[in-house]
Amino acid sequence: MAIDQETGAITGTKDKDFNLIWFTEQCLSNALKMEIYAQDAERAGDTELGEFFRRAQHESQKGGEQGKALLAKRLG
Repeated sequence: MAIDQETGAITGTKDKDFNLIWFTEQCLSNALKMEIYAQDAERAGDTELGEFFRRAQHESQKGGEQGKALLAKRLG
């Protein structure tokens, strides 16, 4: 079986479920990174960049919340 045809035999989790879990984790992880980046920009006095990272953080938080809700609905 080719890796591009993985349907859960290797991971033990169906691709669509694995993808949703991965997406949710990535969004939440990105939200944490954006906090660090925003603080770095703010410390350097660059409010425009700090605001940019805060907006990106907000979008990542939204993705994480949506992913968590969908996971709870489908896997709970």
